[in-house]
Amino acid sequence: MFPSTASTQRTIVLIGKESTGKSQLVASLTHRTPYSSNFRGSTVTCETYAGDGATFVDIPGILYRSDTATTRVALERLQIHDTVLLVVKATHVDEDLTDLLPLVAGKQGIVVITFWDKVLPSTITQQTVQRWEQASNLAFIPVDARHLTATQRQEILAAMHEPSVFPSQWHLIPAGWHIEPRPTLLEHPRLGWLLAIALLLIPAVLAVWFANTFAAIVDPLVQGLVNPTVEALSGLPSLPREILIGRYGLVTMGPLLFVWAVPTVILYALFLGAYKASGLVERITVALHPLLRPFGLSGRDLVRVIIGFGCNVPAVISTRACSSCSRKTCISAIAFGSACSYQLGATLGVFSVANLPYLVIPYLLYLAVTTLIYTRLIAPKSARSPQNSLMIEHRTFLDVPRWSAIWRETKGTLSQFFTNAIPIFLVITLIASVLDWLGVLNRLSQLINPAMGLFRLPPEAALPVILASIRKDGLLLFAEPNTVSLLSPVQILTGVYLAGVLFPCLVTALTIAREQSLKFALGLMVRQATAAICFALVLAWGGRLLWAV
Repeated sequence: MFPSTASTQRTIVLIGKESTGKSQLVASLTHRTPYSSNFRGSTVTCETYAGDGATFVDIPGILYRSDTATTRVALERLQIHDTVLLVVKATHVDEDLTDLLPLVAGKQGIVVITFWDKVLPSTITQQTVQRWEQASNLAFIPVDARHLTATQRQEILAAMHEPSVFPSQWHLIPAGWHIEPRPTLLEHPRLGWLLAIALLLIPAVLAVWFANTFAAIVDPLVQGLVNPTVEALSGLPSLPREILIGRYGLVTMGPLLFVWAVPTVILYALFLGAYKASGLVERITVALHPLLRPFGLSGRDLVRVIIGFGCNVPAVISTRACSSCSRKTCISAIAFGSACSYQLGATLGVFSVANLPYLVIPYLLYLAVTTLIYTRLIAPKSARSPQNSLMIEHRTFLDVPRWSAIWRETKGTLSQFFTNAIPIFLVITLIASVLDWLGVLNRLSQLINPAMGLFRLPPEAALPVILASIRKDGLLLFAEPNTVSLLSPVQILTGVYLAGVLFPCLVTALTIAREQSLKFALGLMVRQATAAICFALVLAWGGRLLWAV
C-alpha cells in the first residue's frame, strides 16, 4: 500500500505497446472500471486512476515506429514523470523489452508481464524471470491482467512503493519463446476478406432491424402519451408554442429521436463492444487492410469508420490512433460514409413508412462504394502507396467477451451520445424552431427548390435536405405522408442519400474542427458537398434507367 498523505502522493505512468492490457491492469489495481478494451488504439487520451495513495496515468499504447498522435502523446507524457510501470506482453516479451527498455532508461519503476496465462508454466519460465530480476535489479511480476489476484495486486503495489532504477545499459537475456494465436478463417487468403465484410455487416443489419422493430411497436404508444401534452401546450404564445410543439419543436421531434435513434445506438454499441472485447476487431482489421490500402485507408482506419455507425463523435476522436498520413482521410471517410445512429434510424424509418424496407441494401452498397471512391480521390499518394504496410504489432488473441467489458463499451458510447450529441440536438431544435417561426426555412426551401429538379426530386424534398444538413434525424421529414407519397423508390433512395451525405451533421463538424482545425473542417465540408452532389446525380439519373430496365 502507498501512504495516503498528500506529501507522499506518487504519480505512476503505465507504458506499454497497444493491446498489452494496461487499462485492465490499472483498473484492477485501483478497483476502477477501465475506460478502454481489447482493440488496438482504444486508449486515445491519458486516463487517470486514483487509488491507495497513488495516481496511475494510463497513457495511450505505443505503436512502435509509428507517427500516430497517440504515440506522440504517450512519449511526451513519459518525459514528464519519473516513476513508470512498464507493461510487456508475455507472448512477445523479448521484443517488447528490447523496444521499450531504452525509452524508460534512468527512470524508476517495475515491470509487469501480462498475458502470462498464455505461457505454459515451467521451471524454465520461472528461472528466466528470476535471471532478469537479478541482472537488472528490477521487479518482474507476471500476471493475467484480466484476472488479477489479490496477492498479485498487493505485490505490484508493494513493489511500486520501492521502485528500482531502469538500467541504461543492460544486455537482455532472451526468453526464447514467441507465442502467436491460432489462425482462423479471417486469415485465409481467399475467404478472409469475405468473412470480414460479413462480420461488419451483420451487427449493422441486426441492430437496425431490432431497433426499428422496437420503434414500430413503441412509437404509437409514445405518440399517444405526447398528444395530450401537445394539446395542453397549444394555447401558448406563438414563439414558445413553435419551440415546444411546432414542426421541429422539442416535444414534437424529441420522441422521434429517442424512439428511433437510441435503440440503434444501444444495440450497435453492444455488438461493437463484443467485437472489441473479444479482439475480433483486430482480426477484421488485418483481413481487410489489403483491400483498403489502394483507397488511402488502412485496416486500423476501418475500425474508426465502423465506430461511427454508433456515434460519429467518438469515431472522430479515436482517429488520434491513426497514422498521420491517413488520419485526415479517415476523418473524411467517417464524415461521408459512416452513417451514424441518427442517419441509420431515420433512413430505415423512411424506408419503412414507404413500405420499401429492401432499399436498405442498395442504400448501404451505394454508400460504401461512393465512400471508397471519395477517399480514393482525396487520399494523399503516401497513404495509397503499396509500401504503406499495416502498422500493427501482432495478431490479437481471441477471447470470449465478458459482459462487464461489453457493457463498459456500451456505456462509453452512450456517454458520448448523451453528453455530446444530445445537447447540440437541443440547441439545433431551438434554432430550427425559431427559423421556422420567422419563415426563414420556407424561404430557404424556395431558393433551392429549382435545384431539386436536377436530382429528379419534388420541391417538398428541399426541407428534409436542409434539416438533415444540420442534424441527421431531419431525414425523417421524408417520411411525412405528403412527401413520401410523391416519391418513387429511386427518388426516396436519392433523397435520403443526398440529405445524409451532403454535409456532416453539426455535431460531427464541430468535433472535426476541434480535433483538426476550422479551416480543415470547412474544406472537408466543401469537398464532401461536391462529391455528394455528383454521386446523387449519378444515382438519380442512373437509377432511373436501371429501374426502368
